[in-house]
Amino acid sequence: MLHGGDLSWAIERFGGAESDWLDLSTGINPHAYPLETGVSGPAWRNLPGQAGLDHLIGAARKAYDCPESLALVAGPGTQILISQIPYLLPEGPVALCGPTYTSHASAFTRAGRTPEEVSTPHALPDRAKIAVIVNPNNPDGRLTDPQSLLAIARELTERGGALVLDEAFADVMPGSSLLPHITDENVVVLRSFGKFFGLAGLRLGFMAARPSLARQMSERLDSWAVSGPAQEIGRVALSDKNWQQAMVRQLADEMADLTICLGENGLGVFGGTPLYALAGHRDAHKLHDALARQHIWTRVFDYAPTWIRFGLPGSAEGLKRLAQALAEAQKAL
Repeated sequence: MLHGGDLSWAIERFGGAESDWLDLSTGINPHAYPLETGVSGPAWRNLPGQAGLDHLIGAARKAYDCPESLALVAGPGTQILISQIPYLLPEGPVALCGPTYTSHASAFTRAGRTPEEVSTPHALPDRAKIAVIVNPNNPDGRLTDPQSLLAIARELTERGGALVLDEAFADVMPGSSLLPHITDENVVVLRSFGKFFGLAGLRLGFMAARPSLARQMSERLDSWAVSGPAQEIGRVALSDKNWQQAMVRQLADEMADLTICLGENGLGVFGGTPLYALAGHRDAHKLHDALARQHIWTRVFDYAPTWIRFGLPGSAEGLKRLAQALAEAQKAL
């Protein structure tokens, strides 16, 4: 599974309509930011303007506590930013802390720069010029504290390199972001909008970096990279601190319920974030298929045959359905 969230393959193999499925294969918030005010007519009709983009960037800078030493670039999702980053960084060996989100390794490989995988951020080889760390890590939720990351960033900067830090799930882990601590270190930080705000289809993401690198990214993205509706919705959502704080608490409560549900059905949760739980099962792929036959879609990993990941069901009814399906699947296995 390259990414979660695409039910077409599941439907083709296991049947049903999309509405029949409970999709737990992603780490996307099932409670989307409310779009009660809608989007203005000009945002749909007109080409996205610089003023709207500036307002969006301003809201993101404040929401993410981005230091003045870094410039902020908005793009159509972090995926496109990940694909371009390898072409903007200094030459030299690349180290990737894994296992993690596979798109980072794929992007460097496509750019002719095969990364070396290391087990922890503290095991980076001395020859590494570039380090890529996902924090909190996807899929196991491993968290590296900001001070350790800052020390790594300073060491890489002294070598003439850079730290690439993917903070896609940092919104649900208050205090985990490195951004407020950065001064003059060469750090590239990615922030995802769609995951926490539950609006992945909007395609909006951000990259914080030194102004020269940010300028290069902007040039690669070219004109109108962020749609007018995405500019408006992103600005409003990123400015809504009350919703964000309440949602962090709600997600933590729902993850506690999910963890209990999984434990009661023979699954030990050993990692994750408030948006997904990573559990272990001796026959994870068989369990995945057994749940799919009941139209519940989870995520499994080729490199870890005993791992299975569950997103939040999003409701008491969804959690009950999952519990019943797990009980039936365990019988079948």
